[in-house]
Amino acid sequence: MELSGYFYRRLRRHLAMAVVAILIVGVVFFLTPPPDVRHRMSMGTAYAALVFIAGSLWLGPWNVLRRRPNPVSFDLRRDMGIWAGLLAVLHTGIGLTVHLRGRMWMYFVKGFHPLRIQNNQFGLANYAGLIAALMFLVLLVISNDLSLRELGTKRWKSLQRWAYWAAGLSVMHGILFQLVEKRHLPWVVVFYTMVVIVAGIQMFGFFRFTSNKKIASANKRDRVLTQ
Repeated sequence: MELSGYFYRRLRRHLAMAVVAILIVGVVFFLTPPPDVRHRMSMGTAYAALVFIAGSLWLGPWNVLRRRPNPVSFDLRRDMGIWAGLLAVLHTGIGLTVHLRGRMWMYFVKGFHPLRIQNNQFGLANYAGLIAALMFLVLLVISNDLSLRELGTKRWKSLQRWAYWAAGLSVMHGILFQLVEKRHLPWVVVFYTMVVIVAGIQMFGFFRFTSNKKIASANKRDRVLTQ
């Protein structure tokens, strides 16, 4: 009964996150000027992925700031990370059909004879996005208890830290595409506001975590000296 209750709670959480993802994609889709459906879907999935990436990176530092336990893995952060990864991969798949209409290789190379790499803003944005999507795909594969048991806590956690690199590359991808597509100011404001908020809470969480470690270490040393 207890196990079924656990899965029921997670199922409800995933359904709620699915509704939130669909709402974000829908809102951004309708706020993006027509008529290009693929571009509008790319925008929708991009900003939905960004919201879930921000949420997954926000939870850990928030626990630290509230002096709550912050385990290696907990369901809310894992589930939010799963939706961040799903939306990031979906965005990548849609995004590769927007500009060049089926010629996906041209997102990365200008030609093959001789081989010429896309080394402009457009190319760098695509490489950053592709690497981030591959990282999110790996994180999706290991976002389960079986992987945690098989890999062990230390190795699993080291792989999970790829989320920070994937998020950084996603931000780089977003910045470069803001420049390439000359996005309207409201989208730019939303993007940078989210980035600043997440970066800020990550820094505050890091400083609080470091401070707590120093205090704990000092208390332990004092106890040893008084024994």
